[in-house]
Amino acid sequence: MSTVRNGPLVGLVIQFVLLAGLAGVAEIGAAGWLAGLAYGVALGRLLRHGLRAGGADRLGPADRVTLVRASLVGGVLALVVSGWGGPAPLPVLVPLTAVALALDAVDGWVARRTGTTSAVGARFDMEVDAFLILLLSVHLAPSVGGWVLAIGGMRYAFVAASRPLPWMRGALPPRYWRKVVAATQGVVLLVAAGGVLPPVATAALLAGALALLVESFGRDVAWLWRHRPAGSAAEAAHPARRTPRPAPLSARQEPLPARPTPLAASQAALPPPPASLAAPPAGSAGPPKRVGARAAARQPV
Repeated sequence: MSTVRNGPLVGLVIQFVLLAGLAGVAEIGAAGWLAGLAYGVALGRLLRHGLRAGGADRLGPADRVTLVRASLVGGVLALVVSGWGGPAPLPVLVPLTAVALALDAVDGWVARRTGTTSAVGARFDMEVDAFLILLLSVHLAPSVGGWVLAIGGMRYAFVAASRPLPWMRGALPPRYWRKVVAATQGVVLLVAAGGVLPPVATAALLAGALALLVESFGRDVAWLWRHRPAGSAAEAAHPARRTPRPAPLSARQEPLPARPTPLAASQAALPPPPASLAAPPAGSAGPPKRVGARAAARQPV
């Protein structure tokens, strides 16, 4: 069995073992089991597709750390789903989330230390972070308010908006502030989920985190707009104004004969000259030379 298949399969096994351990210390119920296992299967399929698309044949050292963190996020999903019918088990949810957030710094350090950074690993890490933030936002929405879902849905709204707007699919330059804002969201959501602050302070802290997130995404959108390809906005708004490109000449088509020039066409329309002018008389050396008016005036009479 190829290593591309082994990595996602190992992740599914880790997910099952984690769910079994959570069931021993907390009541996750059938809904939690179903959500956790479905998450594990979807994670394996997406990870296998990403490895094949990226041309990788195995998980790197940092990817294995991210896979463990992704399995912990699957445990958070099971706990959040099981808490919909009642209070979520915070003594288990908070430590599990804290470990998943702490490993976010470990996989990046391992990738830099081993020289195994890759686009697939960076995308894997980013999607795990985004899903964890979404889960924590869903968990806090009943107690804080539906507006907190904007924190978890910001990333997915950006992806959805990039489908009808091609200029938003451009590659963004690396920016350290973007990483700081993302880490801040996880820490603030974890503190809010722990319930260690009064409700007013929790709401203010979450509002500040949302403001930072809006600023970060707004700056990225503004950068993509300023560096969009020329004419992309006009063509998207008015598809009929696009300049049609000439169709290539296929092998079955033959080029049309060249059109005659205006001079050639006028010459072809003139009648042929008379025979007396067409050929010189016999015995002459050639056609008579034309003498100008000044030359004729100088000849003796």
